[in-house]
Amino acid sequence: MSSTLFLPCSDVSIFQSIMTGPLQKKFLLLGTSQCISSLKLTTLNCSDISPLTNISTDNNEPSESCPEYFKWIHEDLKPWKVTGITKEMIEKAKEKAHINIVIMNGRMYVEKFKEAFQTRDTVTIWGILQLLRLYPGKLPDLDLMFECGDTPKIRKQDYARSNASYPLPPLFHYCGDDSSFDIVFPDWSFWGWPELNIKPWDILKKDLQEGNSRIKWSDRETYAYWKGNAKVSAARYELVKCNASEWNTRIDQVDWGHEIKHGFETADLASQCTYRYKIYAEGVAWSAQEIGKTGSKYVQEQLRMKYVYDYMFHLLNEYSKLQKYKPTVPKGAVEVCTETMVCSVEGLMKKFRIDSMVKDPADSSPCTMPSSYYPAELEDFLEMKENLTKQVRMLEENESIGISTIKI
Repeated sequence: MSSTLFLPCSDVSIFQSIMTGPLQKKFLLLGTSQCISSLKLTTLNCSDISPLTNISTDNNEPSESCPEYFKWIHEDLKPWKVTGITKEMIEKAKEKAHINIVIMNGRMYVEKFKEAFQTRDTVTIWGILQLLRLYPGKLPDLDLMFECGDTPKIRKQDYARSNASYPLPPLFHYCGDDSSFDIVFPDWSFWGWPELNIKPWDILKKDLQEGNSRIKWSDRETYAYWKGNAKVSAARYELVKCNASEWNTRIDQVDWGHEIKHGFETADLASQCTYRYKIYAEGVAWSAQEIGKTGSKYVQEQLRMKYVYDYMFHLLNEYSKLQKYKPTVPKGAVEVCTETMVCSVEGLMKKFRIDSMVKDPADSSPCTMPSSYYPAELEDFLEMKENLTKQVRMLEENESIGISTIKI
């Protein structure tokens, strides 16, 4: 499936040009007026509108408290608390980044350095554009470097030695771990994964709720179930060996080539709520499509896009407080906006973007950001995590792991 990274936002009604540079593609926007008309929205021509910075979303109602996991924003940004974030650090992060996103006065500018897998970069851009629409005028000027691969890139071991190659680069990424400094950002699949026909989260969640309600938990098959691509990690390769009755598991390997050819007829996530238990198995680094498979109460009721946007909002605001310079638009960047990103694609990409588009500014303020962990509180949490990990490893060694064996 071919795609376009972005389209410049100026003069879209007559736009027809060729971008320069080895990584830029030929951009041709045809039928813009028809596209705008078919969407029945009044803000689809970038050249005729101003950014939504004059719309106030302030209200007198107190904001709800953010979920506790928002505290990890403080931990992810802690490495730059003393030094702040300098332009030199950003230039260092450029060495590993796929894209540079600059936000100035409510507008977004993007420079691309290298190709990302499928459309991870474009959907990430799309998600931030929707954040700008949800909270117009509330996001500060920002200079952000994004890495769109699978594994963390800023390894702590490279910056722990006396001869470390400082400055420490701030790099946004979809995952992180205890041995990296990557700043964790919500992954692209919240706004849909068109290559695998995984719908935007708000729609997928409703499908999962419906699928989860078809069969009561007590009436489901008493197996632990997993379905996915087993070729991307050793853990999944080993998991396939557990597909036997004595393990009370059902393991299905998915062939995405077959699914694409046959319209994803057997890969629908909502149809997998027929087993009592679900198995999470990381791929190269993590599994984006596993976000909603469990159909659990938490997934159904807690993981709302409001929280995803609010997490992004607070993360980027906390980040901006660390910036020691005023961002400027890179020479190789072009402005992007929601309107041209909708009109420049077809098929599932267009459908998912329309379905996940923020139609109106929020009628409430972002949730209230919690304070950082107290040292003792964080220590207790990490100790509990370590104890749970040890329990699992011991059970694995004894081959006696079970559903109710682990003690919390």
